[in-house]
Amino acid sequence: MMRAWMVPVLFLVCGSFAATGWVVRGFSVAAVPLLLMFVLLAGVHSPLAFPRSVSAVEARRRSAVDGRPIVYWRAGCKYCLRLRFRLGRSAHQVHWVDIWRDPAGAAVVRAANDGDETVPTVVVAGQPHVNPDPAWVRAQLSPSR
Repeated sequence: MMRAWMVPVLFLVCGSFAATGWVVRGFSVAAVPLLLMFVLLAGVHSPLAFPRSVSAVEARRRSAVDGRPIVYWRAGCKYCLRLRFRLGRSAHQVHWVDIWRDPAGAAVVRAANDGDETVPTVVVAGQPHVNPDPAWVRAQLSPSR
């Protein structure tokens, strides 16, 4: 669980040091936007930017019932962020599995990627797709949901 928060905490620490350095040099007005930028980066790279993750077992069970895709992701992955933000409100129509929180999810990703933990890996109808185009993922969603 701590691994998912390493990148956001690193952004906060670096931003705090940079802003403090600017305040010490007399640029306190400029330090505020700098610190806010780092806080925003921390938030975007945190698990909070994604819909609630479920376990791989639960995601497979839910997907079998409703036919929705499963997205295996990890915090700090720029391709996962791209997929999440390009899906927009549709992001809540897929099942998200954080591979850093769920070892079974990481095993599914490694099995689909020849031992690599390449994310996002999207499973649609039992078929894994590595780093697919967000428009393609959106097209896999049912329009009635």
